[in-house]
Parts: sequence; C-alpha cells; structure tokens
Amino acid sequence: MYTASSSVSAPPRPSYTSGADTVIRPRPLVAARRGMAAGAAHPLSGRLDLTGPQGAQLRTAIASVQRICPEFTPVQLLRRSGRSVLLVGTSGRSPAVAKCLLDHSPAWVERFQHEIAAYRSFVRHRPPARVPRLIAADPESCTLVLERMPGRPAALQRHPVEAPPRTDVRATLGAFCRVNLWRPPTRVFEAPLDYPTRISRYHELGLLTDRDMGDLQKLLHGLGHVPWQFNHGDALLSNVLLSPAGPVLVDWEHAGWYLPGYDLAVLWSILGDDPVTRRQISQMAQAAGPASRDAFLVNLMLVLTREIRTYETAVQRAMRSTVPAAPGAAEAGEEQRLLLRRLHDDCGLARRAVRAAVGTR
Repeated sequence: MYTASSSVSAPPRPSYTSGADTVIRPRPLVAARRGMAAGAAHPLSGRLDLTGPQGAQLRTAIASVQRICPEFTPVQLLRRSGRSVLLVGTSGRSPAVAKCLLDHSPAWVERFQHEIAAYRSFVRHRPPARVPRLIAADPESCTLVLERMPGRPAALQRHPVEAPPRTDVRATLGAFCRVNLWRPPTRVFEAPLDYPTRISRYHELGLLTDRDMGDLQKLLHGLGHVPWQFNHGDALLSNVLLSPAGPVLVDWEHAGWYLPGYDLAVLWSILGDDPVTRRQISQMAQAAGPASRDAFLVNLMLVLTREIRTYETAVQRAMRSTVPAAPGAAEAGEEQRLLLRRLHDDCGLARRAVRAAVGTR
C-alpha cells in the first residue's frame, strides 16, 4: 500500500515457536473440524433434549417460534450461546432455521431487531448475493424464522488457523464486494458505527494511544466528503455458506452504511494465514485512490482493536476461572494466545500504515 516498511500488504506471517524449532499449531484438530464441515451441513437428525433448566429454556424458545410460525417443527439444536439459540427444523415441508434471543438486554434486542428489519427489507429489495428467505419474524419477542439454505460454512472458526481453499476465499470475497456496490434504500439501513465515539472509547480503555487517536481523527477529518458504502458488517467466513449455486450470506445484524472498506477490513483481519488474499484486499482498498485507502485503514484499526479487546477479555476470563479445565482447554488457550500475538502484530502493521497515510496529507 505504501513503501515496504509500512504496507498493510503483510508478508507471510512467521510461525511462532516455543523453544528451538517447535511450531505450536494445532493442525490435526483444525483439519478434523474442516472435515466435519465438508460433509452435509447440519443434517436434519438427532433429538432435542428438553429436560432440565436448559430444556425449559428451549421449550420457551420453541413456543415463541411456533407462536409466529405454527407450522414450524423443531428437529435439532444447531447452536446455543448465552444470548441466543438456533434451531433446525421444518416449516411445512421446507427446511427452516429459527433464531431466538435469550438475552433481552437493550443492546442485543436492538441488534436482533435490526437483523429482522434487514431480512424484511430483502423481501422487496433483493441484495446482489444469495440470502435466506424470510418465513416469519417478531421484533417484540426477538424471534426469527428463515429458509434453511443448503451449503457448508466457508470456515468454522472466526479466525481460521489454516488458510481456506483459494476457491472458497475467492467466492466469499466476490460476494461481499457485490454487496458493497449495492445501494439499498437508506431509510432501511442506518450507520451502525459511530466512528468518533468508537475511537474515543478505545482511547479511554487504553487500547489506542494518544497518537493513534490523533492520527485516526486526522484521517476521519479528511474523509468528511467520502460517500459511505453499504457493508454486511460482519464479513466472517463463518457467515458464508458455500453451495454449488453460489455463496449465501447470513447474519445481517450489523448491516448498514460504513466508511468504504469495512467488510474488506474484517476479511483482512481474520485471514492471518492467507497473505495472498491480504495483499489482494490491500490492493482493492487503495484502487479508488487515497480516500478509499484512508477509509480502509480507519476501519482496519478499529476492527483489529475490537478483536484484540475481545480475545484479551476471553483469555483473562479463562485465567481467572476456577472450574477444572476441560479436555483440550490447554490447546485452545494456547491457540488463543497465538491469535492475540498475531493480532497485536497486525495492529502494529496497520498503525504504521496509518502514520504513513497521515504523513502524505
């Protein structure tokens, strides 16, 4: 992007070692997970365990789904987190997926309702990428029922440890780029990210230095005239289903208008083991000129800082935990620490590129 000393087109990332030449990379585990993903994605089989406290929670979620979609029949619990559950089933004779919010705090309710509004808008204004068809939704109970699309996730991890196949990455990048060129009605989608507020917040938390904040504010000031761009907002490979008919994009809860290059910044941040795609993304980001480059750099600094904060919090929580470690926890913890180290290196690289960009003004 700039000279070799400050380019965001990062060279291949070094293998972090422990001791002399021991490379700490849990390759067999990741390969096994990828093998699971290569087959039929989440087959309609298995049973729902409706016993105990978690079963009661599931029964409540199923009741919420069937209240807005009486023909929905749950078959399998696809995912459960502290905030939501994802159920696989059928609506009539068609495969369907139901998503229910468990954490009804205001921030999560707002995000869930935003996702519902996005899928409702897609009924009339189809995006230039395949998305699941809306079957039913209720913003009040935060319940959403969608067509279950065939396909396998482009990745199972937020930050893949191995570079995904080139064909998968190419299809994913193309889908997000088509979305970025789309101009949906502005009344449906707003700007999910307040850039000055986010920069100030990260500075107050000690995640950005005084110089970082000053440099980002200077770049923002020069971007006041730049038209904003529609972005998916959460351009993770795990939010892409790959099928013979083309990629399907899911989880639109962060969709809206951003400075140009937000989706590219997210993809750059997660593809730490794919220097070729990173270089391509950097070239795409600067192709439209200095303003496009600067917008990408602002997005990249904020995305990387968010990722560092998220994983540092996770590592600290794991270190404070008094619960006996589960099998594989040590390996997972080491994987997180390696990821954090890489993210800090990436952030340093982005910081130097931001300073170089400020120096050209």
